[in-house]
Amino acid sequence: MTSLTLRRPDDWHLHLRDGAMLRAVLPETARHFARAIIMPNLVPPVVTAAQAAEYRDRIMAAKPDNSKFQPLMTLYLTEDTDVRDLRAAAEIGLITAVKLYPAGATTNSASGVKDMTKVKRVLDNMAQIGLPLCVHGEVTDPDVDIFDREAVFIDTVLDPIRRDIPGLRVVMEHITTRQGADYARDGGPDLAATITTHHLVINRNHILAGGIKPHYYCLPVAKREEHRLALRKAATSGDPTYFLGTDSAPHTDANKLLPCGCAGCFTATNTLSILAEVFEQENALNQLEKFASLNGPTFYKLPVNEDTITLTKGDPVAYPDQIATEDGPVTVFDPQMLLHWQVSSSS
Repeated sequence: MTSLTLRRPDDWHLHLRDGAMLRAVLPETARHFARAIIMPNLVPPVVTAAQAAEYRDRIMAAKPDNSKFQPLMTLYLTEDTDVRDLRAAAEIGLITAVKLYPAGATTNSASGVKDMTKVKRVLDNMAQIGLPLCVHGEVTDPDVDIFDREAVFIDTVLDPIRRDIPGLRVVMEHITTRQGADYARDGGPDLAATITTHHLVINRNHILAGGIKPHYYCLPVAKREEHRLALRKAATSGDPTYFLGTDSAPHTDANKLLPCGCAGCFTATNTLSILAEVFEQENALNQLEKFASLNGPTFYKLPVNEDTITLTKGDPVAYPDQIATEDGPVTVFDPQMLLHWQVSSSS
């Protein structure tokens, strides 16, 4: 196969930041993706309907001319979230989901939830109206090893929540473990999981072996090879449980290279080329459309995009090492393999 046409894909987990960074990185996503779930972990975070509307307006103002890209907004769940404000935002279609960050779990998560009992009323209301909860699934207990935090979160936080609030629709974002893939698969129709581009490519050796590679450092951190292979099996299976959420997370090189550097991989620029390469390696190119274009809209109860894109296979594709922003360069994720697929047309 040297040509593949897909419904235009969506990104169900995306960081756009704000200001100069937003203006620089948005075109990288809008070029090929129709919609994206926009993460609310700005500083300060997007916690009210008014803030979500203002952020959406800034995104729309920054998107390229003639682009049809649609941002799907989320609210940042806190222990002080106003249920009436949240329900009103959902009823008018302003927000598509709510994001749970355990406090201290990742970038700009300090305002996240420390005590899950304090958000039960919000979650009950979300279950009533069918509003999905997007979960950063890691515990933050310092006694739990960083490589075990996803599995422990499933057992001690996520599973109890789902048992306590039947009908709550949950997306396990950026799963990184075999346990995460298995739990999502067996969790029934109210549970789904996103898988990132970079977690299909790297394991923890890529970060640590032969010297620390800060541009591969992300949260949740990449795990052992057995987990990467489990994610590849899940993503390429065609199972509707799994769909693409790149978690593309731009940081300037200066911030990545600090003594306490930022977590995140910027994959918006070359994600579709990488995915096609991975799916071809797994003899599953026929499943790429489900993962990138069909399964996500089905779970979120949104229409599938009518537009299409075509990828073609040829000589290795060259992508820039960095993109320029007013704040400094942002390094594009390097998959450490030749990429032969690229988007050649769209309609």
